[in-house]
Amino acid sequence: MPFLISPVLTPGALARTPQPVLPTGDGLLLRPWRAEDAPAVHAAFQDPVLRQWHLRSCDSEEEAAGWIAQWRGVWEGECEAQWAVVAEGTDELVGRVALRQILLADGIAEVAYWTVRSARGRGVAVRAARTVTRWALEEIGFHRLELFHATANEASCRVATKAGFRAEGTKRSALLHPDGWHDMHVHARVHGD
Repeated sequence: MPFLISPVLTPGALARTPQPVLPTGDGLLLRPWRAEDAPAVHAAFQDPVLRQWHLRSCDSEEEAAGWIAQWRGVWEGECEAQWAVVAEGTDELVGRVALRQILLADGIAEVAYWTVRSARGRGVAVRAARTVTRWALEEIGFHRLELFHATANEASCRVATKAGFRAEGTKRSALLHPDGWHDMHVHARVHGD
């Protein structure tokens, strides 16, 4: 049975070119992950604040290296796109930003991010989210980007709002964290916002 509408994005929309380096224009770069980032990823996950809102732990540099290998491989599969957020000039890791749950035909993806402890309060997550959002909506042609965070994670709510994601509602008891079930705020940006 034929579809009545054409896909928003077709296979190859991402993978037909190498994963880009995306400058924020204000001192940060979003770049593909490198194997040598493993020690910094492992160190980032030793922070209790990051672990509070993330569903995984990272117990060794070898485990971080495995994650990075996975993050590097998802570009060609077009189901996710993961970037290291680094300081321009020094290449110091300050965070991560990603498009997850990519549905090319629907033109939809989810924006996710984290920052290392020393980078918090400097607008790193906002700048990274804005940059990947602009690229996805304006250059690639996604129609809708969603962003979810636990309602108790007020810092992430501020990031979403500052990055231009409008609040749309709350998914009740939607995600299990180590401390129990959390309600999740839903934010989104659509092409043309």
